[in-house]
Amino acid sequence: MNNYHYIVAGLPALTRDWKFSGEDFDGFVEEIRENCSDKDRALIDLLKRGFDEDSLDRDFYIEALSSGNAFIRDYFTFDLNVRNAKTRYLNKALGRPADKDVIRLAEDGEDTVLAGMFGDLKTPGEFEEAQRLETVLQSGDILARERGIDDLTWEKIDSLTTFNYFDVSFLLGFLCRLRIISRWARLDEQTGREMFKRLVEDVCGTFGGVHYEENNA
Repeated sequence: MNNYHYIVAGLPALTRDWKFSGEDFDGFVEEIRENCSDKDRALIDLLKRGFDEDSLDRDFYIEALSSGNAFIRDYFTFDLNVRNAKTRYLNKALGRPADKDVIRLAEDGEDTVLAGMFGDLKTPGEFEEAQRLETVLQSGDILARERGIDDLTWEKIDSLTTFNYFDVSFLLGFLCRLRIISRWARLDEQTGREMFKRLVEDVCGTFGGVHYEENNA
């Protein structure tokens, strides 16, 4: 059995400006995994796979959204909605079809059970944070845009773990927050600009037709 009280008691209280002192993100992951059951380790490993851009395809999201853990399901539903909204935003900037390269979990004509599970992800603008995300994406400053998305994600994590104090969902939420902190600990202005350019490359493989302001250039 997991000793959640023991694990949680050994973790720092995270805020957006919390700083690493010694141990890095992977070190925290391994420390938590060592004190968890095999079942919880599997959830942590699934979450960590979701932090790898190369893993985020249709099959991964189907697996995550089919998980028996509510946090995993809800977090990656949000993650997919954000990812698809970013893709549509870039498609608009590039003059491409709105849904090109959007990840769809249930295509038209597919199995009705799958469509019933994931059909709500097919339509843009339905999720709770859609309007706020649209405002963030319209920011002319690249780092402000990325920070805004991470702020929305942080708030989402908080809402998903409001009543979780000593269970695996708290630990999963902790790791999601820690990943955001770790990302910004390594990020400076230049890498922020490069990150945005890589995002464009991921969507279309070209910078042609993209117009974005570099207010801090």
